[in-house]
Amino acid sequence: MRSAFRPAATCVAATAIGIGFPLLAAPVAHAEDPAPDLVVSALPAAAPKPGEVYDRSVTVTNKGTAAADGLTFRIRLTRGLDFPAHVDGCTYSTDADQVGQALCRLDTVVEPGASVTVPVRFKALPKALMEAVEYGTSPTGAVPGEGYDDSYRLLNLTADSTADLHAEGDLAEGAPGSRVTVTATLRNDGPGWIRNQQSDDQPALMVRIPKGTVAVEVPEDCQPFGIDGPTGPSEPGHPVYVCSPADHTFEVDQSLDYPFVLKIGKKAEDTQGAVTVSSVYGIHPDFDKNPANDTAYLNVDVTRDGDPGTSTSGGGTNGGDSGDGGTTSSGGGNDPHGQSTGGSGTTGTTGTTGTTGATGTTGTTGASGTSGTSGASGSGGSLAATGSDDMPVLAAGAVAVTAIGGLVLAAVRRRPAGK
Repeated sequence: MRSAFRPAATCVAATAIGIGFPLLAAPVAHAEDPAPDLVVSALPAAAPKPGEVYDRSVTVTNKGTAAADGLTFRIRLTRGLDFPAHVDGCTYSTDADQVGQALCRLDTVVEPGASVTVPVRFKALPKALMEAVEYGTSPTGAVPGEGYDDSYRLLNLTADSTADLHAEGDLAEGAPGSRVTVTATLRNDGPGWIRNQQSDDQPALMVRIPKGTVAVEVPEDCQPFGIDGPTGPSEPGHPVYVCSPADHTFEVDQSLDYPFVLKIGKKAEDTQGAVTVSSVYGIHPDFDKNPANDTAYLNVDVTRDGDPGTSTSGGGTNGGDSGDGGTTSSGGGNDPHGQSTGGSGTTGTTGTTGTTGATGTTGTTGASGTSGTSGASGSGGSLAATGSDDMPVLAAGAVAVTAIGGLVLAAVRRRPAGK
């Protein structure tokens, strides 16, 4: 509850030796100006199944000293929720981050101590999972601003659903001392979309570099991984990386490709690394109930003298050490087992005896999935920053509002057992 505050008036008397000063008059204290102070009750927690409609009401109470002559009630919903119907007198919109909004005007006077009831209704879409609803007004009944307080609230909820994260690996061939590119892929097979900015269930892919190779080029979205979390910004030379979607947002059917350029050691043999579905903090996400597709492999086949140096990764190149020139295959596709396979490529030109073969052209990796855009309500993904002030008038008592969405999901960080 917000209230004006004025410091108490103080009286100051001044005297001096030999010189008389008049008594300073105390400032006149003014009574607080009458003002409304609207408070909105909290919605009960919910875990709706996809397709279900949440139908509750909140009470708006005037705890101030003046009447609120009408009020504006706003509801905002994250993209896995929607309004079951549009209500006359409400203005509906959707922003660039797929946040839906209803802005409604209640043409009623709320006297001090009086209350009005406003319905809040929303439905869970098939892709509902990690959602948020904003609802309420401002203390005076005007359009709500940013942030949350007793007059404008946020409800975080998790729908009764799942999201299946799918790991995909890659294969490359190269001679000792050469460089190859392997691509680790993370895909969301749904049915739920994911947006999680605070808890350990932030979606991620753990990438373990094949032994005998060194990562010399690393994607910007991949950070070195320590005992239980990232240890710093993206940089080459580490054995384990954790890669995560920008803004921790992952849509249904979205794929994210993370290409790593590896240098093969002089004494390396055929080697293998792993890619594993994870969270940013190395914990398997609770919302993923299908572990069967959580792990795939990064295979590097090492060629020796007399063997043609080749690269079959979807984006890597490599020439042979000696003899005939290396071949390369461009690719980016994936076989049914989750391994990336190269398409047909061209053979490099033949070198003279003892001369390194010409390097083939690089292949093309599969298109990377796009990241979710930042939250609609300013920094940190808050929902409260957007909204239209253009709203029609609702007849007194006739307000049907359907839920809105907030983007910040509060959660307690989980740690692996024993840590």
